[in-house]
Amino acid sequence: MPIEYLHAPLGDLARIIPGATKVFHDYRLDFCCNGHQTLAEATRRKKIDPQRVIDSLHVLIRETPDDRDWSQASAAELIDHILTRYHARHREQLPELIRLARRVEQVHGDRPDCPNGLADHLTDMLQELESHMLKEEQILFPLLARNMIAQAAGPISVMRFEHNQHGDALEGIIELTNDITPPPQACNTWQALYGGLEELRQDLMQHIHLENNLLFAPPPTPPAEHAPCCGGCS
Repeated sequence: MPIEYLHAPLGDLARIIPGATKVFHDYRLDFCCNGHQTLAEATRRKKIDPQRVIDSLHVLIRETPDDRDWSQASAAELIDHILTRYHARHREQLPELIRLARRVEQVHGDRPDCPNGLADHLTDMLQELESHMLKEEQILFPLLARNMIAQAAGPISVMRFEHNQHGDALEGIIELTNDITPPPQACNTWQALYGGLEELRQDLMQHIHLENNLLFAPPPTPPAEHAPCCGGCS
């Protein structure tokens, strides 16, 4: 059992591990008002095996950086990576971020630096992104996996347009959150929210990059074959 987890305050773990707030929420561990409690103290009071919580945190931490050279991957490999690394992850990220945003707005809504409206903005993002991902999963990705490039041209155009809309939605997050910068003395929930928003921003940008610049890119044109020499060149 990692000592650094067991004896770390819940508030610290919530801030530094994106998605940890959902784990703590599921186990009813208070990382906000009682965020000074260590994981060992909090689980002992709740009569929970701390290893169960740590195992759940390990699932989050096993997310490895997307550092493979995906330009050399086949369309099928890239699609599988996008589905598991980004589509599945976005479906986990946004509901938890919406929950955190609503909590921050309810508790701190009277502060001028509170990101009022963020929860509704994220809800709209979730709906738009879910619709977008379903269209990719049900229509576009099967075409690309079967190398049906001509038939995929129309759906690709629509997806590129929607990617621009997702970029605009990220700009909306930045405007609402002072460039995703928590204010001084922000509570643990507020800091965890902004940490999760930064992770979402980076993930969504990488997701769109892989699709726009690799998966949707036309295949390279093979070099033209030269006609055999007629013999008059010498």
